[in-house]
Amino acid sequence: MKLFKVAALPGDGIGPEVMREAIEVLRAAERKFDFKLEITGAPVGWAGIDAAGKALPEGTLALCKESDAILFGSVGLPDRDPTIPKDERPERAALLRIRKEFGLFANLRPVRLPGALAHACPLAKERQGGGIDILVVRELTGGMYFGQPKKTEDLGSGNFRAIDTMVYTTLEIERIAHMAFHAAKLRRQKVTSIDKANVLENGVLWRETVTRVGRSYADVALEHQFVDNAAMQLVLRPTQFDVMLCENLFGDILSDEAAALGGSLGMLPSASLGAGSGEKVFGFYEPAGGSAPDIAGKNLANPIAQILSAALMLRYSFGLNDAAAAIEAAVQRAIEAGHRTADIFSPAETTARKVGTREMGAAICAEVRK
Repeated sequence: MKLFKVAALPGDGIGPEVMREAIEVLRAAERKFDFKLEITGAPVGWAGIDAAGKALPEGTLALCKESDAILFGSVGLPDRDPTIPKDERPERAALLRIRKEFGLFANLRPVRLPGALAHACPLAKERQGGGIDILVVRELTGGMYFGQPKKTEDLGSGNFRAIDTMVYTTLEIERIAHMAFHAAKLRRQKVTSIDKANVLENGVLWRETVTRVGRSYADVALEHQFVDNAAMQLVLRPTQFDVMLCENLFGDILSDEAAALGGSLGMLPSASLGAGSGEKVFGFYEPAGGSAPDIAGKNLANPIAQILSAALMLRYSFGLNDAAAAIEAAVQRAIEAGHRTADIFSPAETTARKVGTREMGAAICAEVRK
């Protein structure tokens, strides 16, 4: 029996609730597909600060280094942010550090709109076409989030200047471009590369490099769009997109916009992968949504994004494609059966039932066991 070690970091807000359901689904899958997961929990985010004084405690980081993959919940409690320096807040001290520590340069966010949730999409049905199925491939360790200098200067008399630096190298662009083209080969053979080459030097280098890499993939069509146009096209005609290739900042924004097309951020999983990405690579798996502290502990959160993130972990880090596909199919069947958390529920659906976090998780577990 195959054994894999998982660091489960629930984090803050709804993180522990949705993580609990994802682990239950993973347990159902391991019994059915003959593999074993050694899942060990650890604090991160404000939970880490409360437990050990740091958003990413040394013990948590050590556990991650000893594991085959990280299954992550969410971090951040905005009401507490003003109480500590910016660099010690969870988003910077935990998330960004993990990305750098493990060289997680590629973020994959699949956005799918199940037919049963057409009502949850903000677009009219005619704009949804035959269905929305987009993979956003986002570069994760370069660009404005990591470029230096990054600081705020006091110019005197109450006037401040904030500086963020957007930096990319050819090698950084090449490796994320290869990731996008490889993904497109397994989908509908199209890459749309997003930049701002008309005004940014980074955009010029990005477009030139992606174009050159694309020549090695004769079976994949490549097109370029400026980021502002891409944002508009996601609303006007989202079905034109297969794989969207984005630098860090643009990918962060566009993937959240695309998430709305899938009905809810609570439906959007993600995988962050490192060098040599492919079969059985170390990865970091998390929902695309936030910690939602306003609904934490109320059995209201949608666990599907966390559950689908766990499925991505089985596929990319452990090579368990059949188990991953079974979980994804179980989510689809649970939705088709009418199970809806509040974020995807509509009173107009006469056959749908509003359920809580636990009930949705249980419905998906039951489908996996079938």
